[in-house]
Amino acid sequence: MDIQTQIVKIAPHMIELEKIKVIAEILQREGIIAYPTDTFYGLGANCFSENAIQRIYKLKGRKPSKPLSIVVSDIEMMQEIVFNIPHVFWQIADEFWPGPLTIILQASAKFSEYLLGAGASIGIRLPDMSWLRKLVRENGIPITATSANISGERGFTRIEEVKETFYGKVDLIVDGGETRGKLPSTVIDLTSEKLKILRVGAVSRNQLKKFL
Repeated sequence: MDIQTQIVKIAPHMIELEKIKVIAEILQREGIIAYPTDTFYGLGANCFSENAIQRIYKLKGRKPSKPLSIVVSDIEMMQEIVFNIPHVFWQIADEFWPGPLTIILQASAKFSEYLLGAGASIGIRLPDMSWLRKLVRENGIPITATSANISGERGFTRIEEVKETFYGKVDLIVDGGETRGKLPSTVIDLTSEKLKILRVGAVSRNQLKKFL
């Protein structure tokens, strides 16, 4: 049965607090949102809600063996949910965060196994959008950052595509217009001694060369 989907229109480079509070309230009730990021639209839910995370997997047709990444509001929030942060992380974060770089680190014991990758790891992103960082801060905990698409298909940059696919299936759609798109976030793994690039995207291999 279809859900009564709310739509909230935002200006991506403004902080409209009343609208952010409405969106955060949906998340705090274990709802699912579709929202714009600095790459594509994403599907967001409280990262500690197993019910919401399972809903996202079902919506996307995504295999549970493929972990979901999360977005944080700031470095301090990240430090509360990971451990064994390598020294190189601080150099990389200083250069590329906020921005389209997902960094995989060792996760704390707080997370559901549905969210974690190999070796209890978690992909984390600090987005280059002030409204989104404010939303995560207002929510109080990180939210998921998986692409708002059907698993295996391309990501969406246009709000019309998001509405066509997810209206009636998510609790709220954040209309931020067209996103930057083109390339997804780059994904790097910092859980071992050597930095590994798992996916090249908006941050190029050449930009990361000095850290390899």
